[in-house]
Amino acid sequence: MLNYDIVIVGGGPAGLAAAVSAKENGVDSILVLERDQELGGILNQCIHNGFGLHTFKEELTGPEYAARYIEQLEEAKIEYKLNTMVIDITEDKTVTAMNRADGLFEIQAKAIILAMGCRERSRGALNIPGYRPAGIYSAGTAQRLVNMEGCLPGREVVILGSGDIGLIMARRMTLEGAKVQVVAELLPYSGGLKRNIVQCLDDFGIPLKLSHTVVDIEGKERVSGVTIAKVDQNRKPIPGTDKHYTCDTLLLSCGLIPENELSTSLGVEISPVTAGPLVNESLETNVEGVFACGNVLHVHDLVDFVSQEAKAAGKHAAAYVRGGARHLLFDGEDIPIVAEGGVRYTVPKTIHPQRMEENHTVRFRVGDVYQNCYVSVYLNQERVIHRKRQVIVPGEMEEVVLKQEELKTFPNLSQITVKIE
Repeated sequence: MLNYDIVIVGGGPAGLAAAVSAKENGVDSILVLERDQELGGILNQCIHNGFGLHTFKEELTGPEYAARYIEQLEEAKIEYKLNTMVIDITEDKTVTAMNRADGLFEIQAKAIILAMGCRERSRGALNIPGYRPAGIYSAGTAQRLVNMEGCLPGREVVILGSGDIGLIMARRMTLEGAKVQVVAELLPYSGGLKRNIVQCLDDFGIPLKLSHTVVDIEGKERVSGVTIAKVDQNRKPIPGTDKHYTCDTLLLSCGLIPENELSTSLGVEISPVTAGPLVNESLETNVEGVFACGNVLHVHDLVDFVSQEAKAAGKHAAAYVRGGARHLLFDGEDIPIVAEGGVRYTVPKTIHPQRMEENHTVRFRVGDVYQNCYVSVYLNQERVIHRKRQVIVPGEMEEVVLKQEELKTFPNLSQITVKIE
């Protein structure tokens, strides 16, 4: 049995930032477990720029951003194991993992940080009719094939879903010589960042068809064409709106799902909205000493926000290791943060005024496009934030800052509400 103060599951941007932060906050016994053959996670295949503007104040590619944190990890002499699959975590924080070098082994941790990231929604989850020919890929798989394996998946492409990876792959496939026919999106709005729509579709003349979906895939051995159709308010195809596209490749970019199989087997309470753990202001789950950060917690739009969140998780995990059960040291209950009026969820889900930082950032996403609206925060029934916004879209994460001093002026505070008005 190995013993470490903090075990971090996942060596992507969240795991790396959490490890560096934990080290900076006084914990030396840290182990990062990564199932891939190198650290960096999904960033290794994201060779486009646009990363690091918040964290490093300069524009970096994904591998460059990951390299900055890997360098910090090496300088801090933080231990890590690659090609290592974590297969079980118990409530007493025993981690069971395996790799070729060590075989099956167990680690006893004082605190655990979950940073497993997320996966793409597959064709099976989308219920698209038709045969199952070659040429259907998730956008992330296609990205890895092009950027890391040097293999072009196809020459004529249709993309279903306007998530950021799908938008970026529309540009990437075009630059590699493929013809991207169309990007179809089931919802009446795009799920990606506005800048990606402009830079990846508009700049290359690629049409984006909102409220459209794939209704048929042709071809038995290989995709030979797809048919898309407009959908109604109930997301059902409208007869007579079919349009056929000849293609040899269909890329799916229809959402990301946090990787929480380990979390659920551990007994972590999962949000039905985000499919990630429910956490308090310390990013601690309902299982004491188990923290979560990054895309395993909720899907982020910018990696800089992943790093900020992971930095906080590392700091709080270090405080937990040094001080034990911190939540026992404070009076009163955790206060729920309620999402209303268009706000789908908040992270964190609960907050304790005595335990929180002086200023605490609450992140959230909306469920629709809102124009000329206000982001409002209520403490009980009193509105304390009322911020005007020109437009708010589901593809971009929003945030509000709660002040500890202000919360403490409400001795009987029972609920914090975040809503769009």
